[in-house]
Amino acid sequence: MKMFEIIKSGTKFDFVSKFSMTAIFSTVIVATSLFFLFTKMNFGVDFRGGAEIQVKFNQKVQLSELRRNLERDGFKGLTAQSIGEESENEYLLKVLASEDNLNAVTEKVSLSLNENYKEQGLEIRKVDIVGPKAGSELRKSGFLAMLWALLAIMVYIGLRFDFKYSPGAIVALFHDVSIILGVFALTGTEFTLQTVAALLAVIGYSVNDTVIVYDRVREHEAKFVGRSLGEHINNAVNETLSRTVLTSTTTLFISVIMYVFGGLAIRDFFLAISLGVIIGTYSSIFVAAPVTLFFDKMRNEEESSNASSVKA
Repeated sequence: MKMFEIIKSGTKFDFVSKFSMTAIFSTVIVATSLFFLFTKMNFGVDFRGGAEIQVKFNQKVQLSELRRNLERDGFKGLTAQSIGEESENEYLLKVLASEDNLNAVTEKVSLSLNENYKEQGLEIRKVDIVGPKAGSELRKSGFLAMLWALLAIMVYIGLRFDFKYSPGAIVALFHDVSIILGVFALTGTEFTLQTVAALLAVIGYSVNDTVIVYDRVREHEAKFVGRSLGEHINNAVNETLSRTVLTSTTTLFISVIMYVFGGLAIRDFFLAISLGVIIGTYSSIFVAAPVTLFFDKMRNEEESSNASSVKA
């Protein structure tokens, strides 16, 4: 039984010839993303410090109205999300605050809720306070988690294939994560623990695409000895192109549906996933492969230089 193909087999696109243009494009995009990351990133309560308040209403309350009333009362960095079943009318509120006024902000939120929702009746079930120092440590831990994931993947690629492939995979993953963070910073989307989880998922998805291309390249190196690595990469990408497009399109369709209809609680998560699918598909072809090709050329030049020195 023949597998369904969006792109018919036997394509002969010359991807390698486009690598010089895509390298310039990717470098500009990553540099711009890093600029926004360091100048405009909007860290959430988890990473900046503030108060988390879990509240339950006796009657139905619209989430948009709840958020609007609290913003009108002057609370900064406010996020509100429904938790549990919709019929339970339970919400988690997060409000930014400095170390000096954490308790005061918590009291003000409670006062605002009691004033605005007397008739609906409410119960404040839990109050958690995150100090700025704890938020800073949490932010550091989040970035370290991504760093350790990248290092682990580098070791895996080196052992699974050859260490000449590792730099390409790591550069591609750094490329993907940087651009997603840049988009978050540019759009003012909050960077939270949920975002870290999404980025770790993106790292796993992106490296899977890259590994498939690398696996096919290795097969071609064993089967067609004597051909250049550029030829092997072109053939491998063409042979996996239909699979890559079909898988990415299906995943993107689901993630966009979840982004649009999944509600505010998971919107940022699926924004990162949707961006990751698009950028990861691009990087597995136009970032990981050319980096591997670049390092292979450098190694060959070094070996030629060493051989010339020995002869001399």
